[in-house]
Amino acid sequence: MIEWLRALVLGIVQGLTEFLPVSSSGHLELTKWLFQDDSLAAESMLMTVTLHAATALATVVVFRRDIAEILQDLFRFEWNGGTKFSLLIILSMIPAAVVGVLYDDLLTALFDRQIVLVAFMLILTGLLLFLADRAKQTDKAVDWKTAILIGISQAIAILPGISRSGATISTSVLLGIDRERSARFSFLMVVPLILGKMAKDMLDGEFTDTTSAPELIIGFTAAFLTGIAACLWMIKLVKKAKLKYFAYYCFTVAAIVLLVKLAF
Repeated sequence: MIEWLRALVLGIVQGLTEFLPVSSSGHLELTKWLFQDDSLAAESMLMTVTLHAATALATVVVFRRDIAEILQDLFRFEWNGGTKFSLLIILSMIPAAVVGVLYDDLLTALFDRQIVLVAFMLILTGLLLFLADRAKQTDKAVDWKTAILIGISQAIAILPGISRSGATISTSVLLGIDRERSARFSFLMVVPLILGKMAKDMLDGEFTDTTSAPELIIGFTAAFLTGIAACLWMIKLVKKAKLKYFAYYCFTVAAIVLLVKLAF
């Protein structure tokens, strides 16, 4: 495939699936599989980091008012809503940060063309979404206990095929958190982790690919624009309890992948 077209497709896939509850990591692996891309995870690290940077920026753009309010509260240097929310975000990051630091090599291996694993994890994602859609609506806010539990679900979602947004939003809703607050907390909690992972990769010097600048720009732009659209759409869908349709999608994709793998 023409390299710029591959970058465009990867950007669109990343932008949509980072926010929609269908697993961005799983879909990127499936996309590479469909393109017969045999590169190892380290060999495509530069493009991966670029795409994640784009979706992190998309999150900041969508939630710019929330982030501005939180920063204003923090710089008052007193206990307030912004301070509490920031500490809850930090608390929720701890499980995923620990897993990422201690099991980085194992995680890299799991992301190396493990298509059957991706299929089974998509089934798990679908089950979570289906259960969350059936949960009763409440007006509960995130507290210290639920922040840890949501953080654990985010750590598990590092596995390819388990949707991070799907896992964290589903966990929040099942714990009784208000749907809109669940989506807001889920999307904001991932930004520091993405930035931290990017910093770690750059410090470790894991970039061994030769992706050109135009490809990176195309991928970044596609992921950024589709990410904004997907984020806004996802917030509306969570509020309307429409997650079951993504569950059906996850089941369908998983079934197709498993059938193809069995046939060939």
